Amino acid sequence: MTELLDANLGASCSDDGTEFSIWAPRATRVELALVEKDKQINHDMNACADGIWRVFIPEVGSGQRYGFRVHGPWNPDQGERFNPAKLLVDPYAKAITGGVDYSGPIFDHTPESNFSPDLTDSADAVPLSVVVADSPPPKPLETPIPLAEMVIYETHLKGFTKLHPAVPEHLRGTYAGFAYPAVIEYLKTLGINTVEFLPIQHFISEPFVVGRGLVNFWGYNTLGFFAPHAPYSSSGTMGEQVTEFKELVSALHEHEIAVILDVVYNHTGEGGHEGPTLCFRGIDHGGYYRLTFDQRNDYDVTGCGNAVDTSHEISLKLIMDSLRYWVQEMGVDGFRFDLATTLIRDEAHHVDHCHLFKQLIAADPLLQDKVMIAEPWDVGPYGYQVGAWGQDWSEWNDQFRDYVRDFWRGAASGVQELATRLGGSADLFDNFGRSATSSINYVTAHDGFTLRDLVSYDLKHNEANAERNHDGTNDNRSWNHGWEGESTDPELNRSRQRTARNMMATLLLSTGVPMLTAGDEKGRTQAGNNNAYCQDSPLSWVDWYDLPNWDSMTALVQVLLALRKAHPVLRSADFRARRPIHDTQGRDLGRSETAWFNEHGTEMVDEQWHDSARKILGLYLSDLSSGFLIYFHAGSEPLSVKLPAAAWGSSFRAVVHTADRDELSEQPLQPESEFIFPPRCVAVFAAKVSASS
Repeated sequence: MTELLDANLGASCSDDGTEFSIWAPRATRVELALVEKDKQINHDMNACADGIWRVFIPEVGSGQRYGFRVHGPWNPDQGERFNPAKLLVDPYAKAITGGVDYSGPIFDHTPESNFSPDLTDSADAVPLSVVVADSPPPKPLETPIPLAEMVIYETHLKGFTKLHPAVPEHLRGTYAGFAYPAVIEYLKTLGINTVEFLPIQHFISEPFVVGRGLVNFWGYNTLGFFAPHAPYSSSGTMGEQVTEFKELVSALHEHEIAVILDVVYNHTGEGGHEGPTLCFRGIDHGGYYRLTFDQRNDYDVTGCGNAVDTSHEISLKLIMDSLRYWVQEMGVDGFRFDLATTLIRDEAHHVDHCHLFKQLIAADPLLQDKVMIAEPWDVGPYGYQVGAWGQDWSEWNDQFRDYVRDFWRGAASGVQELATRLGGSADLFDNFGRSATSSINYVTAHDGFTLRDLVSYDLKHNEANAERNHDGTNDNRSWNHGWEGESTDPELNRSRQRTARNMMATLLLSTGVPMLTAGDEKGRTQAGNNNAYCQDSPLSWVDWYDLPNWDSMTALVQVLLALRKAHPVLRSADFRARRPIHDTQGRDLGRSETAWFNEHGTEMVDEQWHDSARKILGLYLSDLSSGFLIYFHAGSEPLSVKLPAAAWGSSFRAVVHTADRDELSEQPLQPESEFIFPPRCVAVFAAKVSASS
């Protein structure tokens, strides 16, 4: 196991030529196919230890296109589907060029039977691997950003700049376009310090999507785990995409913005055995993929046709080598693992949190200090694993998402769970020494409604996906405010935007790591489509023209992120608790780090915590030098609120709120004074506190 994990695979370039290596232990013969403009030259590879085949070709270097033909038995009953007529991409290819001809002979089987081989050559219908010479890694962050300080901005690389008026037309939708100064300046002005890209590892579309005249836009259909997605390159696809991606990382790092990749190691773009054979299946179907007990069919816990078998050493090696490569050579700062539970299933497909995958990451010096975020579920048995990933992992917190939506649409019972979610979701993550940064808080993500659509639609409207509106979730927990879809009614739109601001404010004021979806701060809409994975069109692209009345959302995000950056008390890595504040001499200052207040200026009591009709909660936060009192009020009517006593602050001033400007005074208020709190509003009061008794 150790020797195989240490083996060097792929194409290794030197001054004298290139060595090509591939793992194919059950193959009887492997050919390297060097592809020229009008011919293909095949070289037999040499069988070596641990199932690896190698060959050195002199005078072959960077830019050479190539593939593999793997010979062996056609025996689907044993997970063997060898078919040398199919030209295969190198699993370790650093660059991939060309596309898939979905009407070509890309399937290893005949149209009549998934279990009878098709012997038609696929060379003219499949992508090719490209030899890439080593080059310097990107510039690293001058100072790594602690997880507690991160503000994650989830974005599609192409969709973010495709309509950007300041980006030159030929760069829009590319790595270079995202690195353009106007784009980075926007992120900095907004207050973003971490970008999480939807998949940029080279991906393809599913045949059924292409058959509807659409494409896989999101990218959750990986073909090359080492190769930057070639169509995102403005400079070329023969290795230039590697350089251009590195330049993007350097540009973001120069401006103190970290880079996280959304990675899809749980399945590949080949789908089930009825899908195309482009790489892994043709090398060793049973080695790379989970199979059913009869070895004939894929055991699918991803909903995508196949599942990568991380109980097998080669699949685990592929993932670990890929992670190290993206950190060491491509300069990224962390990863978000799509359907991560699949990666910790054992040989019996059972979930195992002691899986070698997690052990190897924990022990790897290159990966130990990188951000590791799990999407903590898959669609298989016991796939929902929120809260179970342990130290050194953060997790998408879907319970935060669901509750915040419910609270602001009036579907929550009381405020007990509101306090739990605001405080870091200790019910889920306060175990085994974990911190509150284990919770990645979000209200929207790429999958589902945008924030604007969340307040504009009760129902999904996915007709453009050509699946008769059957795709996408029906559990949106959205609220259209009485009218389905866009409206010209100014009062209705004000109400919608207010609810959207409330959800955004709740996200940015909660303990944990906030994740925003690109465009939500500008009122981006997908016209009610909650599954726009196949929409490479203005429906998915960020609209950069000012949208009426949504500038208040942009301003709110800027102010809240500036507050969060300036005041550590608003971004604690600890779960919220009622710990007393002491001065430098150890004397109790009469206030605590956290307290929960009612509208009467006193701390919440049991009866109020269990009041299912309660719609308001005050959160007090303080440290030695600063204090904040934050009210969350989901009621539909104004409410008289009394401020706490002087021990909690000698004055209170509203520094930001989600109501209209004239609804809440910004003048300092005295302790125990009363004022009218607006309906459906979040307000942050800065408390003037003393550092000594």
